[in-house]
Amino acid sequence: MSLSRKRKKELRKLQNQANRLWESQQVLVGEAASVAREARRQLGNYRREQLVPQARQTYGKFAAPYVDKGVSVSRQVLNDRVVPAAGAVVGSAMSVWDAASEQRDRLATGRGLDLSGYGKKLDQYGSAVTKKLSQRVAPAPPPRKGIGAGGVIAIIFGVAAAIGVAYAAWQTLRADDELWVADDPLRAPDA
Repeated sequence: MSLSRKRKKELRKLQNQANRLWESQQVLVGEAASVAREARRQLGNYRREQLVPQARQTYGKFAAPYVDKGVSVSRQVLNDRVVPAAGAVVGSAMSVWDAASEQRDRLATGRGLDLSGYGKKLDQYGSAVTKKLSQRVAPAPPPRKGIGAGGVIAIIFGVAAAIGVAYAAWQTLRADDELWVADDPLRAPDA
């Protein structure tokens, strides 16, 4: 199909306009990329200079004391409760293992099963484990007897409240001539 010279000229003109538009868009995209790079750099500076110090300060002021307290309490629980309890369990297991090894050695040497000394050895191992456990685990404090300072203060406040209620009731119900309304109309005072 053959195009007329006029149509070819219009198509070349349209092609040139499209090429100019494409070039201007490439320049525009390049400029947008450089603006985006600069914005990213400025945002990094703002984060580094403003946000991070503020976040560290806020963490240090509000969260750090609670985190430190939680860590210290966890460490205390681990050292004072978990490790002694685990040590007691391991110690008990080792005592049972030692008793079983002794009995195995007795059976291997042909001395047989001697139950007479077994109870004595069991008491010996049990008392050793009990002694170690009692040294590691602190006994529970004995329950307090009698009324404490808080109970005395509560009783004092209760008595004071009861006296206040009784006084208010007495003030309300007492007969006071000045508070009663007279039956006859008001007269002028005698002079």
